Amino acid sequence: MAGAAAVKGEVLKSVHFEVFGKVQGVFYRKFTRDMAVKHGLVGWVKNTDKSRGTVVGVVQGAESQVELMKTWLRETGSPRSHIDRCEFSKEGPVTRTQYHSFTIKR
Repeated sequence: MAGAAAVKGEVLKSVHFEVFGKVQGVFYRKFTRDMAVKHGLVGWVKNTDKSRGTVVGVVQGAESQVELMKTWLRETGSPRSHIDRCEFSKEGPVTRTQYHSFTIKR
């Protein structure tokens, strides 16, 4: 899907996210990447500095899959995480994805 235009009427969507709570040191980034790949999404995820203690990233792909991912980020996360809240920004349709895969940034 990387760099592809919308397929068969499915709108491509992009959203930035920040997850607050116990989300560092609990494999949140790994599980986020695994879920994104499972749903055919591209983008990235990374930890913020320890003083902030959040996880941030970008998810892009088919709108229906992005919506599933948003729910997962907000309500499920990794098995050992505890999510207080998830904020979404810069959300909207795109004509092409900007990424070729879903990566964990260091």
